[in-house]
Amino acid sequence: QVQLMESGGGVVRTGASLTLSCVASGLSFSTYTMGWFRQAPGKEREFVASVTWSGEPTYYIDSVKGRFTLSRDNAKNAAYLQMNTLEPEDTAIYYCALKKDPWAPYDYWGHGTPVTVSP
Repeated sequence: QVQLMESGGGVVRTGASLTLSCVASGLSFSTYTMGWFRQAPGKEREFVASVTWSGEPTYYIDSVKGRFTLSRDNAKNAAYLQMNTLEPEDTAIYYCALKKDPWAPYDYWGHGTPVTVSP
């Protein structure tokens, strides 16, 4: 059974940092493209960042470029989203996801971890 478990969310002030973790089990993590998404209150889920199975390249939405860094450790079946200089607009539930085919929709999703950034 495939499981993705996010952690690391919390409540922080503007300008603070958080690191989200995603640990996968039940599959060969190192062969999957990994992505982070977020859903803010009242909004649709949006793509945040992704990384290929090898760790490069990484992709980011414009609003987080220069502030967020996505990395993965295939030996630990884990990926991390380092989030710096957080803004209230980053408030959302953050989800990690995996897909085998980099050109296909994501196959597996976690349950999310909430991030709240206060002014």
